[in-house]
Amino acid sequence: MGCPLLVLAFGCAKTDAPPPQGTLLPVVASHDVSNTGFPEGFESGTKTAYSVGTVTLGSGSWTLDDALLGTTTSDPKTGAQSARVRNAGKLTMNFNATGGAGTVTISHATYGTDGASTWELWKSVDSGASYTKVGSTVTTSSATLSTATFTVNQSGSVRFEIRKTDGSANRVNFDNLDIQTYSGGGSTGGTAKKFLIDAGHAETAGNADWVMDVDAGVVARYPTPAASGITSSTSETYWTGALSSWGVSLVKLGHSVEHLPAGVPITYGTTGAQDLQNYNVFIIDEPNTLFTAAEKTALVRFVQNGGGLFMISDHDVSDRNSDGYDSPAIWNDLMSNNSVQSNPFGFSIDLNNIVETSSNVLASSTNPILNGPQGAVTQIKYSNGATITKTSGSAAVPLVWRSTSAQGNTNIMCASSTYGTGRVVVIGDSSPADDGTGSPGNTVYPGWTELASHARFHLNASLWLAKVTN
Repeated sequence: MGCPLLVLAFGCAKTDAPPPQGTLLPVVASHDVSNTGFPEGFESGTKTAYSVGTVTLGSGSWTLDDALLGTTTSDPKTGAQSARVRNAGKLTMNFNATGGAGTVTISHATYGTDGASTWELWKSVDSGASYTKVGSTVTTSSATLSTATFTVNQSGSVRFEIRKTDGSANRVNFDNLDIQTYSGGGSTGGTAKKFLIDAGHAETAGNADWVMDVDAGVVARYPTPAASGITSSTSETYWTGALSSWGVSLVKLGHSVEHLPAGVPITYGTTGAQDLQNYNVFIIDEPNTLFTAAEKTALVRFVQNGGGLFMISDHDVSDRNSDGYDSPAIWNDLMSNNSVQSNPFGFSIDLNNIVETSSNVLASSTNPILNGPQGAVTQIKYSNGATITKTSGSAAVPLVWRSTSAQGNTNIMCASSTYGTGRVVVIGDSSPADDGTGSPGNTVYPGWTELASHARFHLNASLWLAKVTN
């Protein structure tokens, strides 16, 4: 079995236009950290009536007035549910965000075929005794979720209220509310990074489970329970997915993790809530459907402009959804057939199937992936994987080769590369990332713990891609 940032600066409730094609955008490392319990995806709790009531969400207690938690096909949402508000309804926090608020982002869309609505964000710094308006009034007119961003820059304890202001019967949905911390002079210092894991290219097809969490067959944007509940002693079984060990480990290191759910396209340079500009690292573990032309452009531009891409392949003839394409073919199509540059990363995936454990590691005491903060990588095991070939003279750096191979441009098991101002890591087998737990009925294997080097490789590589290490 094989396996395998850009932060936008916004004004108050402002939507920026995408950059022109070919524009190189500087990547600014994200130092913002979400308050405990956030982002709030409205996935926890149940409220099916509009009458005023209190509900416990993942972030804490909220009062929903003329509002409910919508789960229908007419409710725009990421995951299983979102908040739906009508008339002059409100969504009110009954608790304080103690880390202050640098920015607040909220996804919003009209319900079903309803007309436009207007709404506002209000803040309270006295535990709800009084409120002041933040930014501009927002008009929601599309049934597709878009994101409003408010600059708050409020230190200390603060809570928020979303108010529908037009008073009409038109309904509006809210989802993915995030409150970034603030420490007086700006966003908090630190090295917290944002990791996005793809779930939109059949990563759960067949016997695969290459996501952090699956609930009743659904991979939501935010794994549940909320990442805010993870402590240093939390088990990887906190989430149900073959990549839960990876995700939980990243959270323990102080970073945030999300899925890009099925049906949400990969974009770069748009105002979408999950546009790649909003993340430091994108992890794609064994894709089983082709990327669209627009997605391929987005992926290459993301790396070119400073993002980190973790590419995980599997062996040849590993088409899990029987659509005629497996991950080696899909990755090679990205690199050879995109609108930006042919072979941008300087390598290709071989069409073979290898089973072996190799200690043929690049001799380097300073390489940040092989000798990073999570420890030394001394061997890699392929449980059916494909090797990698480096293009002569390219920026690719082979890290581990097959056990009997010369340390050259062929028979590579994992490698790193750079393109533009971004970084890439590739491994030809999904087994080393597999933690052996997944959805009921799926058979997965504990590659993550099979060799100590496997967890070290993936975590060191993650930190290097996020530019935590050089």
